[in-house]
Amino acid sequence: MKNLENIPKIYVGTYGQYNDGSLFGKWFDLSDYSDSQAFYKDCYEYHRNEFLPELMFQDWEYIPDFLISECSLHEDTFKYFELTDEMGEERAEAFEIYCSKIVSWPSNGYDLDETLQGFEDAYQGYFSRSKDPELEFTYQYIEDTGMLSDVPELLQRYFDYEAYARDLFLDGYSQYEGHVFMD
Repeated sequence: MKNLENIPKIYVGTYGQYNDGSLFGKWFDLSDYSDSQAFYKDCYEYHRNEFLPELMFQDWEYIPDFLISECSLHEDTFKYFELTDEMGEERAEAFEIYCSKIVSWPSNGYDLDETLQGFEDAYQGYFSRSKDPELEFTYQYIEDTGMLSDVPELLQRYFDYEAYARDLFLDGYSQYEGHVFMD
């Protein structure tokens, strides 16, 4: 949680106060905690004036929706942020896309380590230097694989990169916001 502008925060109130018409609560900065146990301890301490408070997460910032709901924080939330802090901003963004749009973690039943391994195997990179990330990836793919290396240069000019890109992304690859993943 090293990026000071995008620190995950949760506004924590209680259902009891909400049902009584009050939005009383407090913003908790998750970078102040090393695990969910310490976070929950502070939340309950803050709402100690209530007998057995039911915590209600009324708002949150910079926390992916797959990690939080109105009444719970996923047990691997702090581990997730620890992992993404070690990644660069681009890879962290790609990992969030992978978790939410490709494998539906954590609802898919896999643990975070398995999900990270799957991401490492699937992620091909970020391609946004042009208006067509799929075509940009295709040029890189053809160069990296040496697909046209045995073809005379005169004939290479006739290769249809757009058609090949379309075929690659119909079966085998997907692209989200410039990030390319192998299916």
